[in-house]
Order: sequence, then C-alpha cells, then structure tokens
Amino acid sequence: LGTEFTATSGPMILRPDVRESPESPWIQKEIQKVLSAGGNYLQVPNQTNRRRHSWICGFDVENGGSPGRFPLDGTSPGLVLQNMPQRRESFLYRSDSEFEMSPKSMSRHSSIASEVGHGEDLIVTPFAQILASLRSVRNNYITLTNVPAPRSRRNTSTSALSLSQVGYGAHSSLQAGQHIPGISHSSISTHNQQTYHQPNVNDENFLRISLETLEELDWCLDQLETIQTHRSVSDMASSKFKRMLNKELSHFSESKSGNQISEYICSTFLDKDQEVDVRGEHPVEEAPKEAEEGSRVMSIITGVNNKSLDHTNSVMLTSGVPRYGVHTKTEEELGQCLERVDQWGLDIFKVSDLSNHRPLTAVTYTIFRDRDLLKIFKIPSEKLVSLLLTLEDHYLKDVPYHNSIHAADVTLSINTLLNSNALESVFTPLEVMTAIFSAAIHDVDHPGLTNQYLINTSSELALMYNDESVLENHHLAVAFKLLQNQDCDIFVNLNKKQKQTLRKMVIDMVLATDMSKHMSLLADLKTMVETKKVAGSGVLLLDNYTDRIQVLQNMVHCADLSNPTKPLDLYRQWCDRIMEEFFQQGDREREAGLDISPMCDRHNATVEKSQVGFIDYIVHPLWETWADLVHPDAQDILDALEDNRDWYQSQIPVSPASSSIDLKEDDESNNEE
Repeated sequence: LGTEFTATSGPMILRPDVRESPESPWIQKEIQKVLSAGGNYLQVPNQTNRRRHSWICGFDVENGGSPGRFPLDGTSPGLVLQNMPQRRESFLYRSDSEFEMSPKSMSRHSSIASEVGHGEDLIVTPFAQILASLRSVRNNYITLTNVPAPRSRRNTSTSALSLSQVGYGAHSSLQAGQHIPGISHSSISTHNQQTYHQPNVNDENFLRISLETLEELDWCLDQLETIQTHRSVSDMASSKFKRMLNKELSHFSESKSGNQISEYICSTFLDKDQEVDVRGEHPVEEAPKEAEEGSRVMSIITGVNNKSLDHTNSVMLTSGVPRYGVHTKTEEELGQCLERVDQWGLDIFKVSDLSNHRPLTAVTYTIFRDRDLLKIFKIPSEKLVSLLLTLEDHYLKDVPYHNSIHAADVTLSINTLLNSNALESVFTPLEVMTAIFSAAIHDVDHPGLTNQYLINTSSELALMYNDESVLENHHLAVAFKLLQNQDCDIFVNLNKKQKQTLRKMVIDMVLATDMSKHMSLLADLKTMVETKKVAGSGVLLLDNYTDRIQVLQNMVHCADLSNPTKPLDLYRQWCDRIMEEFFQQGDREREAGLDISPMCDRHNATVEKSQVGFIDYIVHPLWETWADLVHPDAQDILDALEDNRDWYQSQIPVSPASSSIDLKEDDESNNEE
C-alpha cells in the first residue's frame, strides 16, 4: 500500500486516496475479498495530484502475458470521471419537454455536484435521470421519516449526494440522515446511533416534501413502465437524442441550404427503421443497378471491381526491414516527423509525401514497434510489413477521402487517444493492438460510395451483406482474407483464445464505424458515464466484455470523426477531400438518372454551413461525451473543435441572396453561445 504498486493479471481495485485511506475498514474488507479470490489490487499513490471522484477497474483478457502489461508511472492509473469546465454545450443539454414530464423537470435536467467548489455535471440520459430521481426519493424519505439510513446498501449512505447541493431534492436544507460530501465513516456511524425522533406531520415543510416526493416517485414509475424489456436502457437515451436532434434539425432546415444539410445528417447518422409497405397497392419499381461485373460465386471474397486479394508485397530479407517499414529516400525526414507520432494533429499529408505515399505502413509499423507489440505477441517484422504494404495496396488511390491517408490518420488518432492519462493501464496490450489494427483496416477497399448508394443500386456488396453495414462488413472480410496469406499472418503466434478474442473485438470495432450507428454509440457511452455518476459510488467497472468494447467502439468512432478537431489547415484539406468524394458520387447519380444524395450535388452545396451543422449536431456531442469520460485529457481537442467551428461559421457567405432565415439562424446560434 502507500506509494508502492502491485500489479499482475486479474481483477484490481482502484481507489483514490482522496476518498479512502488504505487503512479504511471498507478498503481492507474489499481487499480481503479480492485476495481470497486469488486476485490483486492496485492502490493509487499518495502523491497523486489529479482530483478523483470515481475510478475504473481493470479486466484482464488473455494477452500473451507481458510483465509490462500495466505501464505505471504513478500519474494516473485509471479512468476518472471528473466534472467538465464551463464551455459551450451541445444540443443534448437543452430541455426535451416531450420526455421531461416530471413536475420537477428541472431535477431531471439538473446536476450532480461533486466535492465543494468543483463544479457540476448535467445529467441528460433518461436512465440516469430516473436513478437521480429515485435517489431523491430515498433521501427525502430519510428526511421525512427521520430514520437512520441503513448501512447494508453497499455504503450508499456514505456516498449519497447532498440534495440541496445537486438540485435533485425538493427541500432546501440538510436534514437528519442525509449525507454531506466529505463526511467520514465514523461520523456516519455516530449518526446511525442517534435517537429516532417522531416526525412532525403538521409541519408545512414536511407536507411540501411529501407531495414532491410522491410526484418524483410517480414520474419514475411512469418512465419505468414505458421501458420495453427487450431493449437496453441505452435505447432510451438513443431515442431521446434522435428526437431532440430531429427537433433541432426541423428549425435548421427552414432554409433551402439548411434542409439539404438536415437531410444529409438524418440519412447518414441516424439508423432509422425502414418503413415497409405491406399492402402491395403500388407497382414495384425496378431499382437501377450498377454495371454488370460478370457472374461469379458470391461466396468468393474479392475487392472492388473483382480485384484479387492475393498477397502483393514481399519484404526482401537481404535488405532487411526498413526502419519505418517503407523504403524511402527521405527516411531521416520521415523519422523526424514520426517522432511526434503520439501527438494530436500530426500532419499525415506530410507523412504520406515522406514515406513514398505509404503513410499507413509507416505509421502503423512505427506504432507497433514503439508499443513493443512485436515482442509481446512475437510478431515477425517481415510479416507485419508485408501485411501493411498489401493492406495499403487495397486502399484505392483514386478515392479522394477514404484512402490509406485517412486510414493512417485514424490510426494516429486512436494511438493518441489510447495514450490518454485517464486510460493508462486500463486496456491490455491485446486490446491496444486490436484497436490499432482495427483503425488500420477499417476502410480497406472502400469504393468512395456510401452504403445507401450501394443499397439503392442493388450492388453485389449490398446483396451479399443484406443491406446491413455493407461497407463495414466488406472491410472486415477483405482484411481477414488478407491475413490468410501466409506471409501476412501477423497473429500466427497468438493462441486460439487470443485469436478468437481479437477477431471478435475487431469485428465489433469496425462495425462501429458505420455512421448510421452514431446515435446508438453516443447514447451507450453517455448512459454509462452518467449512470455511474448518479449512482453515488462513482464506480465505473469495466469488468466485462460489453462495457470494455463499448469504450473501444466509441474511441474508434471518435478517431473516425476527428477531422474537425485537427489543426485548421489539415481540417480544410480533409473537408475538400470528402466533398469531392461526395460530388463524384453525385455525378454518378446524375448520369444514372438517380436522385442526387444530400450534399452530393456539386452545383448546389453549402460547404461552410454544412460543416457548422456537422460539428453542432454530430461531432461536438460525441467529443463532448468522450471528453467527459477522460477529463481533462481531451480539453485541447474540444478547444480546437470550437475554434474550427467558429472559423467555418465566419466563412458562411453573407450576400443579398442570403435568406433572412439563414441570417436569423446564425444570429440565434451566436446568442446561444
């Protein structure tokens, strides 16, 4: 205990000293439980400077057993849920009157105050709001009845929030039985020994609290009765966020340009249930199809345009593996650039130029080497380079955006996110390698067309994958097909369990890059974070696969939507590239006589305004939630995002042709900020 660490495989207890001392009876009891089960614990050192009011437990999956699996330097051994500083909030924090039907609706949308003077965290996810109300009911009950709080409820009485501070309760002052943050176990024990006093039922304050408590309880029951038992509680948040987004977009789309942007956001980022006509009253229109590609067995995995997925690169053993995985005349300059591989906003376009247009190989090989993954998992360096070169060859060079430069940038981004202080020692090397590998392959063989286009044209890929995450399933199939080449099997020395775990995680992470899953991913993460904050104990346990993969899925989703958070000059280049890719699809749609997809008409697109809407309704809410999870590690990223948003806002053309609605929208947005 104290400042020393003990870290081996197995479950851990992470408790910050600012909450409990190592000699605390509760700590000693929990440690004995873990030790008796054959586990180990990890105690945060006394000199920890960062304020902590929650912690995260590690969960070990079989990963090759590296003694350096938990690199600890005593700074931040765990993910900490902390309060966000005051900044512009996303639309998620606006009132949703359709949901907040409680007579104490402000309590639904109120906050959790942590230690005195450390600010507040607003709660917006429905399940967390229900828990907050139930906590209010419980504390009000203690106040009304004047009974001592039981200690058997996992010490909730020692971690219950003061309702007068957080705004959940109906009363305005602390009553007997309530917890004041910072109160000790001994004082709680003393309080529980106090003599019971009969409450004064004639007291006006007593009657008011009673009525408001009943209203709170009725509201909770109404919400719980509407939960569909076959759906997760995060679906409640997803449905609410979709409803709120639709409400925001309905105002945004009052102008012609705003309507196009709204259609793009809805069609791309909302996974809507398809409306099915079961009456059969309308004639069936034959969907236009892509040009015939020739008959072939559909079970054979091939690349776009029947490109073979055979191994295409071999590393000449006589010359050895290049230092950065690629042969280039500018190796020294490339090395200087890749020294900043852990920094956010590295110029990946410069890396591409210096690496002989092999940015994905150079970046991924450098990350694998720097993280010592080749040694931990006994990956032959020749196989790694062969796989990366072959993988990069299957990113289409004539696709403006979804090419190997984008894949390299996402790989860089996820590497930086994994280095967050808040996530230190949280994930195992197997999970880290899987996340990096998933980022590298996540768009391989992308044709530069959207899922909806492939579905609308009845493409072979859409038929093969039944219209479900068409491209994402294809990326996975291509990547794992490439791994079957003997010279590319970098996981040859993993055992069976490791391979199974890795494959499952890769599939789950790459499927999470389907943008139509955006709202579900956001709702899952926000519900997880807020539920643990409301719970009072502040414990965020990642002791099961579902919770751990949820964080990793959101991490790769953030990395995939990180362009607006990069330096402005890089962001603008990415913006030009994605718009050109959209326009090329629009050109194909026009030539085929199809309806042109939103934001794909090069003759009728408002790029600047589209980026403002993209940030406000998609990127900002996502990164806001991620920053809440790893606070304060992502504050610079949020700052850059806000600066870039303001720049694009300033670039929206204002001319006599601009509609009054456009100007009104911009003014309202600035006033809200």
